[in-house]
Amino acid sequence: MSSKKDYYEILGVPRDATKEQIRDSYRKLAMQYHPDRNKSPDAEERFKEISEAYAVLSDDEKRRQYDMLGHAGFDQRYTTEDIFRGADFESILRDLGFDWGFDNIFDFFFGRGGFGRRVSKGRDLSYELQITLEEAAKGVEREIEVPRTEKCGTCNGTGAKPGTSPKTCPKCKGTGQVQKVHSSGFARFVQISTCSTCHGSGSVIESPCEECGGTGIVSRKRRIIVKVPSGIDEGYQLRLEGQGDAMLNGGPPGDLYVKIKVAPHRYFQRDGNDLIYELTLSYPQLALGTEVQIPTLEGNTTLKVAPGTQPGELLRLPGKGMPKLNSYRRGDLLIHVNVEVPKKLTQRQRELLNELAKEFGQNVSSGRKFFKF
Repeated sequence: MSSKKDYYEILGVPRDATKEQIRDSYRKLAMQYHPDRNKSPDAEERFKEISEAYAVLSDDEKRRQYDMLGHAGFDQRYTTEDIFRGADFESILRDLGFDWGFDNIFDFFFGRGGFGRRVSKGRDLSYELQITLEEAAKGVEREIEVPRTEKCGTCNGTGAKPGTSPKTCPKCKGTGQVQKVHSSGFARFVQISTCSTCHGSGSVIESPCEECGGTGIVSRKRRIIVKVPSGIDEGYQLRLEGQGDAMLNGGPPGDLYVKIKVAPHRYFQRDGNDLIYELTLSYPQLALGTEVQIPTLEGNTTLKVAPGTQPGELLRLPGKGMPKLNSYRRGDLLIHVNVEVPKKLTQRQRELLNELAKEFGQNVSSGRKFFKF
């Protein structure tokens, strides 16, 4: 189960809270925990929680998905970038007098170094994995092959030839930045720029590694095991932390996002956790009732169709649908009943149908129906 706190609990609002209540709660908590105002050790983490909670609960679609799936299912469908995309907390923070917004929060989540200390990481990668409906129901482990960059094994990612090591950049003294000071009267201006000698790394390589050319990374095809949980649906993304591209100069690697695609099924259409099966029967079968074999995810089962069942009715087999993600509960199998009208009839069949129509007092010869007023 997810160890995250409930978003409603984080903001201190009920589950039926209005958008205005959610916004007001975020304003109050942002003022209390914003790191520019609150210097306590846990302020940054608390501010991260309330910002994430607000980004989800202030968006109608994200809130609906969270209410339906909970943290575990929601986190598999949305990346952190997706969560914050479109949120309006920046305008709220500026209204409160804090002179920064989205970039600062983005740095906190993705920089891995706190506010104002963004640490670059490798490029995130994406991979589309197609599975069957049966695999989506049961869960599956798949081995995929992903082309990516990895730390060079020859130089261990340093970029320097074995037996040598990078040297501190003589121009920036290892800071990766250079400063230029300009004075004008009583004013003093400091211009900071990336060091042109080491390109911001703080070190220079005099003897580059022959394997990676001094970059510290090489291109490889890596086989990775992907564990797909039961109940997963089309469009979900599985985040594999650290399985993306390596970063130059020893930074952390990116992540791999595996997007799930479920192949069309020969029998079923999926509607959330329910499955829909189209059952076509003849008029006599619907009128008199029948027993038919229908498919399920576990094999065929017998369905009793009651006499007088109407075309368009939905018959239900409880618990024969898809498992709910991260739950033991299952949806239902819904059988949509259709009637088959034969396009060609034998002479005997036509005679029998005409006799039946007479029994019902129906005129079928002219194709017209008369009403009495």
